[in-house]
Amino acid sequence: MSNLDLRAKSTPGAVVTEIQPNYWRLSIPAGSSGKYRLAQLDDYADLKRKGFPWRAPFILHFEARASASDLPGTWGFGLWNDPFSISLGFGGGVRRFPALPNTAWFFFASLPNYLSLRDDLPAAGQLAATFHSPNIPALLLALGVPALPLFVLRPFVRLFRRMARLLIGQDSTALEHDPTNWHQYKLVWQEKGVTFCVDDETVLETHVIPRSPLGLVIWIDNQYAAFPPNGKLGYGSLANEESWIEVKGISVKRKT
Repeated sequence: MSNLDLRAKSTPGAVVTEIQPNYWRLSIPAGSSGKYRLAQLDDYADLKRKGFPWRAPFILHFEARASASDLPGTWGFGLWNDPFSISLGFGGGVRRFPALPNTAWFFFASLPNYLSLRDDLPAAGQLAATFHSPNIPALLLALGVPALPLFVLRPFVRLFRRMARLLIGQDSTALEHDPTNWHQYKLVWQEKGVTFCVDDETVLETHVIPRSPLGLVIWIDNQYAAFPPNGKLGYGSLANEESWIEVKGISVKRKT
């Protein structure tokens, strides 16, 4: 088992508490829409993206539960490349530009989230999911900035969504268990595939493999994003009651 250097990140009023060694509660306070609330643990905050710690082969397992089955916003646990970071190194942080997504995680998203590029895959709810994207330099991605005003046009968004599917690979499946009860989660990331298990039952095996390196993230927030087939983009924060997730027994192994 590898030693994890998990660090907490939270917005005002949100709390990350280590109840016992390797037993964490992440909670966000009640509040109205229009204000972002986040509680997070990760192991990459001070690293450049190329220095993120994890590559295949890799095994993650842990136990988790949530305060409700339909928490407003998103929450989950797994691996990603923090693609939407816009940190430019201010305030002592690491300079990190946005990138295309590479992920392998258990992801929980309430409505009105719609987070699928493909129409034949679930876009919200309880998911096991992966994304694979090529490593495109940030300067090349920046060439698309002048097109941002066009995203108010639904025909353009629909076209962009179809084109994005040619570049970004995706796979996911819906999960049916009750997340308010304790469950065992396992993620096995290998060079030729990713396997997700809940309570020792395989729920997804996929050859859509994220590009390394990746960082470990555990979070709960009240945010939503929608990129639906009809081209009507949506983004913002939702009203919520006090909400929390608990995670314990986090174990990471470099599979041999």
